[in-house]
Amino acid sequence: MLKHRHISTKRAAMAGTAVVALVTAGVTFQTANASEATPDFTVKSLTATAAGTLSSTLDKSLGADAAGSYYDAKAKALVVNVVDDQAAEVVRQAGGKARVVENSLADLKSARQTLVSEATIPGTSWSFDPVANKMVVTADSTVKGAAWDKLSGVVKDLGGKATLKQTAGAFKPFIAGGDAVSGPVPGGSGRCSVGFNVVKGGQPYFLTAGHCTAEITDWSDAQGNAVGTTSQSKFPGNDYGLVKYASGVAHPSEVDLYNGSAQSITKAAEATVGMNVTRSGSTSQVHDGQVTGLDATVNYGNGDIVNGLIDTNVCAEPGDSGGSLFSGSSAIGLTSGGSGDCTSGGETFFQPATAALSATGSEIG
Repeated sequence: MLKHRHISTKRAAMAGTAVVALVTAGVTFQTANASEATPDFTVKSLTATAAGTLSSTLDKSLGADAAGSYYDAKAKALVVNVVDDQAAEVVRQAGGKARVVENSLADLKSARQTLVSEATIPGTSWSFDPVANKMVVTADSTVKGAAWDKLSGVVKDLGGKATLKQTAGAFKPFIAGGDAVSGPVPGGSGRCSVGFNVVKGGQPYFLTAGHCTAEITDWSDAQGNAVGTTSQSKFPGNDYGLVKYASGVAHPSEVDLYNGSAQSITKAAEATVGMNVTRSGSTSQVHDGQVTGLDATVNYGNGDIVNGLIDTNVCAEPGDSGGSLFSGSSAIGLTSGGSGDCTSGGETFFQPATAALSATGSEIG
């Protein structure tokens, strides 16, 4: 029987960075020099998923005054970047921690467009980091010479809107990821991992990476049993694929934890910077980390550019592609690629699960 477990400001910069630790939701604050008529506000104690929901609500309320948000796991609080004191008060009244920053979302979107038009270089990535209030640009070890000079020049011209770092590894899709599934590719075979079991039109499917389904049509499990056929695939641009299970294949909504147990998956949720997440894949099995950036673009090379990814400090290795990124019982993403390994550490990017579900018309189940 095949299970998922078988197949993982007024723009004035605010002094300090992360929000101070708030031990409980019962701590109240009052604006300095406020009159007695000014109501107190309480920073709510939230789970990462609840913080993401509040963030989405505040994004709609604040509009152009919002400048991103992140989850302070220690304080269990949502920190919301804003560009003026009036917007900060809206955040406080909603139960978030307001942080007045220099760069608006419009500023950072403009910086992102500059990177797209002037710095689309193989071996590079960029993502929005609300903690830094900048676009974080990363070059892998293949970016050298003229390419490095060009990239560093573009970032320098963006001033305080972007920062540049380099990673020792090379960005690549992790083809070779929960439980193993494999199939024939030109010149041999490929191995990836199941992401999440889903339902579409009352029929069972699983989600995995699009760079896997772009190459493989017919899928088998680790024992060589036929398990399904690719139904939809999107790569590059995005990185998701949908595989229809063969008749009679069991498809519980769970993720293999590689310790004899499994994590039940009941829903999908948006990633929030600072969220603690776990990845399961067939090569390196289970590893933990945090979400470090959102709306990431990765230039894998050969024209394979993927947008809208989740950036994390979770490690992964070839064969983990498509595997599950989750937080508690919530599906968060599908393993796309990155650099490094689970010995030296690394950076891994994930296709958001919510976007893959929406694009394929499927749902967790």
